[in-house]
Amino acid sequence: MSDTGDNPTAGGAGDVTWGLERVLARPEFKETSGPTVIYASVPGPDAVEAAEKAGVGAAVTVTAGAAVDNRHAGPLTMTGVVHAVRHGDRDAETEVVLRVGSVHVIITRLRKPYHHEHDFTALALDPRGADIVLVKIGYLEPELFDMSVGWKLALTPGGVDQDLVRLGHRRIRRPLFPFDPDMAAPDLTARIIPPSNTPLTGGDE
Repeated sequence: MSDTGDNPTAGGAGDVTWGLERVLARPEFKETSGPTVIYASVPGPDAVEAAEKAGVGAAVTVTAGAAVDNRHAGPLTMTGVVHAVRHGDRDAETEVVLRVGSVHVIITRLRKPYHHEHDFTALALDPRGADIVLVKIGYLEPELFDMSVGWKLALTPGGVDQDLVRLGHRRIRRPLFPFDPDMAAPDLTARIIPPSNTPLTGGDE
């Protein structure tokens, strides 16, 4: 599943916590025996440092996210067990995995998109064996698509929100889909319009 509104490869901050906050609030993920979830990812340099100092297996409480984009949700405080620490990533620099209930939250020093299976396995995570893998990209990269049994794009809020109706467009010609879902079927026949150096008039204006 993709948390599309905060896709860092499309211009999103990568640190929106709106989606993660809702995942962690779900009762079915509160216990370690719940469905295995991987969430990739949220930046939090201070959280990474605290988890790194505590070490794998330690219980920690850290706060991450919303340092750049806090319009939809604020910094998120999580208590969990450090599952993995990894240094030297080209994008994230340092990554840690915090297990909160049955959710494995990847926290990074710098923002990073997760496109490949090795992005997860390098952190002692098994994306093929997980029940749900959440990433912040606009579409499934080939490796992720090959791993998936099913997939969904979540229209979440953020810097690259893809829910057009929610964005508040005003100066648009109506009717226009999806702003007018009950509009009549449009005329989709091909037609020639004037060249680019000629003003558009009438219905083409």
